[in-house]
Amino acid sequence: MGIAFLLFVLCAQALADDWPLHGRTWSEQRFSPLTQINHKNVSTLGLAWLFDMNTVRGLEATPIVRNGVLFTTGTWSVVYALDAKTGKLLWKHDPEVPRSWSRKGCCDVVNRGVAVWRERVFLGTFDGRLIALDAQTGKLLWEVNTIDRTKPASITGAPRVVNGKVIIGNGGAEFGVRGYVSAYDALSGEPVWRIYTVPGSPDGPHEQPELEMAAKTWSKTGEWLDTGGGGTVWDSMAFDPELNLLYIGTGNGAPHARHRRSPGGGDNLFLSSILALDADSGQMKWHYQTTPGDSWDYTATQHMILADLAIDGKERKALLQAPKNGFFYVLDRTDGELLSAEKYVTVNWASHIENGRPVETGQGDYSREDKLVYPSELGGHNWHPMSFNPDTGLVYIPAQEKGWVHSPDNFYLFDYNVPHIEQLRRNQPAVEEGGYLIAWDPVRQKSVWQVKNATFINGGTLTTAGRLVFQGTEDGYFNAYDALTGARLLHLYAGTVIMAPPVSYAIDGEQYIAVMAGFGGATLFMLDDAAAAMKYKNSGRLLVFKLDGTNVPLPPVITASPSSPAPIMQKQGDERIHQGEKLYVRFCGSCHGMFGSKSILPGLAGMRPEIKGTSKNAIRGIFRDGNGKVRFSVSFIFNHLRD
Repeated sequence: MGIAFLLFVLCAQALADDWPLHGRTWSEQRFSPLTQINHKNVSTLGLAWLFDMNTVRGLEATPIVRNGVLFTTGTWSVVYALDAKTGKLLWKHDPEVPRSWSRKGCCDVVNRGVAVWRERVFLGTFDGRLIALDAQTGKLLWEVNTIDRTKPASITGAPRVVNGKVIIGNGGAEFGVRGYVSAYDALSGEPVWRIYTVPGSPDGPHEQPELEMAAKTWSKTGEWLDTGGGGTVWDSMAFDPELNLLYIGTGNGAPHARHRRSPGGGDNLFLSSILALDADSGQMKWHYQTTPGDSWDYTATQHMILADLAIDGKERKALLQAPKNGFFYVLDRTDGELLSAEKYVTVNWASHIENGRPVETGQGDYSREDKLVYPSELGGHNWHPMSFNPDTGLVYIPAQEKGWVHSPDNFYLFDYNVPHIEQLRRNQPAVEEGGYLIAWDPVRQKSVWQVKNATFINGGTLTTAGRLVFQGTEDGYFNAYDALTGARLLHLYAGTVIMAPPVSYAIDGEQYIAVMAGFGGATLFMLDDAAAAMKYKNSGRLLVFKLDGTNVPLPPVITASPSSPAPIMQKQGDERIHQGEKLYVRFCGSCHGMFGSKSILPGLAGMRPEIKGTSKNAIRGIFRDGNGKVRFSVSFIFNHLRD
């Protein structure tokens, strides 16, 4: 009995010391039981070590820490294994993603991390492959293609390993793909099952029974028949081993606007939904759609948290999600019953949730005229993970307050580029726009405390048994807050934008906090004036902190402000210019800036004299194959980057 108990204690401590899964546990709570760093001493936190990721693009990975080794990913899906105590590089694996594939992704060449299982490291690559590596050496064990390579699909999310199967989805709904999630045998890479999230056609044949029901919620005409419908599974997953249920979140429609996608209306299942699947077969057990007929890019791919909560005097197995649409959902994860849903940010497209469905106000209908809609397409909460502290009972949400002008004619309209914005704001809520950290009580469905950040785009959160919440921000700070009161206890300047969520682990009795730092992703073209990347080079780094550490060395000061391209013309008389605008927005603008937005990558606003005579074939090679770095005028691109 004594030996067994000792082994149990040692095993529990080993698990507590590691960060073995994406959310630390299958429940994805992002809660660390470590207490050496706590609300009384966190003010002394400093740098233990850093690792230069050699990039100026976005870093979004959650590091995995197991047995003293830290596994993480950088841009272009490169995997790194580091000594978690010293930062020494143990091995590196570059899957050699073709650089030309970058135009097939909406949101930078980011990657959110790996899964580690039985001495194997699993990675989804930006160009749609799933690979398995030897955890000791980084040697390639197997590799499978998971996508139709003729389609603009990509993988940026982290895989999960459940019951010996690697689960992976992909992105691409913005460019026109059909959503699905797949399971592969973790040892061999052989496919086990694949579940589609939207029907392939109105009349079938349907790959699974649920799609026959879903097809009835789609129009028999519309652009979805050409674009695939969307509904991609590009990020969130959670797993309940007791119920053997795998929970996945699905994305937006293709195209975004339902009046174009499915002109006959309908809920368009299973867009913007939470799906519960049997982990062994993939069979759907239940679904809940957060945004029926989504027209606003209100994905339900935001991280889900599993927690057991006492609601109305009864213990419930709950699933928590704060998706982009602005409502915080509490579901019974056994059967999908909605327990509650309340607004956690400003919402004007719907008034409330009734009988499980949003009651729309009409403010979100932009099929005939421009409408200012809250939340924005960036969501009340985006991909940045939230966390749950079982000690406080609170969820810590990296939230965003902002509106978005939706137009029947123009896909991208930003409020600062719309002449009639003041007219659109009439009779709409007065909103203090910006980025917030919200401590949310999921039982009472109310905010307990909140902090307004200096910038709009901010990092995911970590909470610990030390009564702490950690979050990095776009203005380059790494912060710690009292998990109960919201008092800021640490305000450490790193000089690099932090979007990724931190993790915590311990080695030899010493606790560490690790976080990836580097700006990019979906907001690469929306640099805030207060962002650290406006002053310092956007040097991508892995930062690891400990008590009584040192100061963080700042990146080099930049000598010129990040680029701000000239706005794209809104009135086009030349069809070539109109076609060029669409090409630029689709393939260039999200990285190089558009409509006057700032980007950390070079703006396409000038052309050197020596390239004016460059041939069209050379231009195509530069932009499509990635075999050159030059500056072109926007009009030059418009006229030459065409089939």
